[in-house]
Amino acid sequence: MESAPSVLLGELFARSPDLLFIASADGALLHGSGGLREALGPGVEGGARLADLAHPDDRAALSAAWSSLLQRDEPVSFSVRLRDGGGAYRALSCSASRSSDRSAVLGSLRPAPAPAAAPLAAATPMTEGELSTLRLKARILDGLAEHVDPLTIWALDGDGIYLYHDGKAVAKAGFTRGQHVGRSIYDLYGATPEAAAEMRKWYDGQIRRGRSEAHGADWDTWLVPLPSEPGGRIDGVLGVSLDVSDSRIVENELRIQLDQIAAQQKVIRDLSTPIIEVWDGVLTLPMVGTVDSVRTAEVMDSLLAQIVEKRARFAILDLTGVEVVDTRVASHLIQLITAIRLLGADGIVAGIKPTVAQTMVALGLDLTQLNTQRNLRAALNYAIRAMTGAQGASSAASPAPGKKPAP
Repeated sequence: MESAPSVLLGELFARSPDLLFIASADGALLHGSGGLREALGPGVEGGARLADLAHPDDRAALSAAWSSLLQRDEPVSFSVRLRDGGGAYRALSCSASRSSDRSAVLGSLRPAPAPAAAPLAAATPMTEGELSTLRLKARILDGLAEHVDPLTIWALDGDGIYLYHDGKAVAKAGFTRGQHVGRSIYDLYGATPEAAAEMRKWYDGQIRRGRSEAHGADWDTWLVPLPSEPGGRIDGVLGVSLDVSDSRIVENELRIQLDQIAAQQKVIRDLSTPIIEVWDGVLTLPMVGTVDSVRTAEVMDSLLAQIVEKRARFAILDLTGVEVVDTRVASHLIQLITAIRLLGADGIVAGIKPTVAQTMVALGLDLTQLNTQRNLRAALNYAIRAMTGAQGASSAASPAPGKKPAP
């Protein structure tokens, strides 16, 4: 009975003495040939990452070469030192390319002609200084990804393919580190034409920052365009996302507290300036403590509204409990009396202290039309007498029922 082609291919791969591998886009080994397992030991199985097997000094250059590989269709060759089963590092040359569906990387390894101590030789030769700078940048990036809890770092190529996807906050979003590498951001997050169009704007050279809610968390994200060279065209995007969920919770709690404080202050102001209807058609507003411009403006709005609502004839401002007012507040009080008259009522100021009187005189305003009384009792008596006299005059002027007025 003939075996299926897939079985024969699997057997050939397993028995091959060559160092062959199939890896995911993020560098995890999916399958290794028998020769690879023999050369590097069992560490190549179980999804081991090439970067973890590489010599620490070679990891930065390996990352650069791997990123170049993901952006190209043709094979890429480079040298790297990989750890074998005994813990020693072997210098190997690698030739790899993307699979036809771009979901995996197909590669082969062979002993490198260069000495084992030689640094990684990438497709584009680098000076020792450039390699040192690249390694430093890689260590900085690894430090951020490994130790900054709320951080996610990711990078896209010119086609929107993830080249990098790491950071401790990746797990909080429900993903594994490097899970998006090799996948298109348009496939993952560009479900609508509007979303895809917005993502394409990231390549216009402008640095962007914004807040969004996704994967059960609040994110503060910076989007940084990556030019191919200084001043060159944009062929990539760097994304740095901070999980600000905790600070957003604190911000919301603080906003709630501020709203509560504002509500309490309003209650205090209302209690400190109650508008009381002491008689039918007579409102009194006792003011106590410090009177400032804000409080005076609120009093004016409330009192004028009550005059209209209750159809009051008199409004008494009782300043007995006020020791000091400034010139601006005194001006507001005079304007309030004028506004009361415009509504068809009479305004009375009662209980003015000497210091307040001096301030009002110092304004240089015309106070001849200002109705003042010594205290609240005197003001109330004045209002009641005025209303009683007006009602009596009205009754006298009206003829008795059934009688005709005298000619």
